Amino acid sequence: MVKNGSDRSETPNGSDKSANIQILGQYIRDFSFENIMAQKGISGEVTPDISVQVSLDAKKRPSGPQFDVICKYSISSKNKASNETMFLLELEYGGFFQIENLPEQQLRPFLLVECPRLLFPFVRRIVADITREGGFPPLSLELIDFAALYRQAATRKGEEATPAA
Repeated sequence: MVKNGSDRSETPNGSDKSANIQILGQYIRDFSFENIMAQKGISGEVTPDISVQVSLDAKKRPSGPQFDVICKYSISSKNKASNETMFLLELEYGGFFQIENLPEQQLRPFLLVECPRLLFPFVRRIVADITREGGFPPLSLELIDFAALYRQAATRKGEEATPAA
């Protein structure tokens, strides 16, 4: 059972050992939006081809059970007809979490799956707003399977750790 920070109820004898997570803060660490279409003046038929790359990182803070989780998004849109880039968007969005009573073997998957899932609605809103303000239809990112990303990264690390025959 995972509790959020607002539910502080404990068993009478103080033996409550359920996991507790608090989002202490969220922030944009780095952000860039380039409207290349406006700079170059692309003309003719415009059919966008959107590419989204995601990478995740988590680090323990020096004080207590606190962690920074950074989600890095690199989004590009190319015109299918001419293969010209229309816009580039790069966003590093972070969350500052306090996590208690979570078994050590579950901590890394929790940080790289559940924490990004909690941050995603805010990232989706930022991306939609900036693309709309940049003169494009608002880009509503599809849901991201952070568990699949975690499994892919774990598989890659396993392959990297295995010496070549």
